[in-house]
Amino acid sequence: MSTMNISLPDPMKAFVDEQVAERGYGSSSEYVRDLIRKDGDRQKLRSLLLVGAESGPTGPADGAYFESLRARIASRRPA
Repeated sequence: MSTMNISLPDPMKAFVDEQVAERGYGSSSEYVRDLIRKDGDRQKLRSLLLVGAESGPTGPADGAYFESLRARIASRRPA
């Protein structure tokens, strides 16, 4: 694992230390890694939402649509 040193103003360091203590993180590094993972997830979700928004409308999500989804899932289950 690589090492990265960052400098924080005292109030930010105090905040990180508080989060580590209150939220059960083992270290400030663990807390920062979690923040970075969550930010990556957020960016991926945003990208997927934008792709979906740009794809244009499709057919209605009615009872027939959900029945077709159930049938597709049922056909993929092992016997």
